[in-house]
Amino acid sequence: MATGDGRDGIQSADRVLALYQELRLRGVSNLNDAFEELALPPEEREKWRAELIALGLIVPTGTTHATRADLQSGAWRPGPDAVAAVDPEIALLRMLQRERERLREHLDESDRAYSALETLVGRFLRPGTLSGSEVEVEILDDYGRIQQVLEDITDVIRHDLTSMHVTALVREVADRVLSRDRRQIDNGVRIRAIYHQRITTSPEAVEMLRRRVEAGVEIRLSPAVPMNMIIADQQFAVLPVHPDDRSAGAILARGPALVRSYLALYEHCWHAATPYGDDVAPELGGDGLSEQQRAALKMLASGMKDEKVARTLGVSLRTVSRMLSELMQEMGASSRFEAGVRAQRLGWLD
Repeated sequence: MATGDGRDGIQSADRVLALYQELRLRGVSNLNDAFEELALPPEEREKWRAELIALGLIVPTGTTHATRADLQSGAWRPGPDAVAAVDPEIALLRMLQRERERLREHLDESDRAYSALETLVGRFLRPGTLSGSEVEVEILDDYGRIQQVLEDITDVIRHDLTSMHVTALVREVADRVLSRDRRQIDNGVRIRAIYHQRITTSPEAVEMLRRRVEAGVEIRLSPAVPMNMIIADQQFAVLPVHPDDRSAGAILARGPALVRSYLALYEHCWHAATPYGDDVAPELGGDGLSEQQRAALKMLASGMKDEKVARTLGVSLRTVSRMLSELMQEMGASSRFEAGVRAQRLGWLD
């Protein structure tokens, strides 16, 4: 029954109930007669009539039964205001049947759409593109296309999303990413991000980092970030065509055989970075090392050559050699291996 807010709504519902009870007593009757019998206001009658029909509690009918011949010939017509009351149980069963039919139609439509999409996938994607050993690489040179690809990828993530950023996100993108963070974390996705430590000089960037951390994103800072990169579920990777020229476009790589290599690079950068929010001074860690020294020590301890450390940090080979000598002298180590062991014991590589 219709209900409204306040006393007027309750009175309206009571009147509809009284009308239905009267019609049940009459069985088949003229609806206007019932209106008059109950002294119901004329301006509300059409609304109540429509509501009872919509609920299936009354149906238009005739005051006399129609023969089969009358029905077949079309000679029988219901009276203008004649209605028959329907038992509530019958009305409920009919309503459930209608809902089942609508659900069946919806499922049929879904099956047809699924079949059509399955056919398209079979035509346009090679077998194994997303789950086997094959890989696909696509060059994206349109900004709108890049953004759409990122939206599409993040919509299908189930487990992990990792990213690294040379610069902070602009405000518009940051707000969209934060909304996406919350949605994905609610769905059980682990999200990690690496930023260059210089972005912490911007109050706006610091606020963005704070909001992402509060949402549940794991963030680390690094003195050297080689490029922008996004990796999803070891299945998709988006990275720049040219690390130093953002206008050159992006590369979309599909397939774990290729994406795993990018993920290995990311994991190295992740372990060399410092967790955001640690209670350390901006320039020196709690162990007295600068962020650059800490990063260099971690890379060297992992077996990385001096030349690669220099390229990763963006410094000269001479600077790396001098830095290593200072570290070995500070720890009283006579070799790189000994320096790495002592740094590990001191917890400097955690």
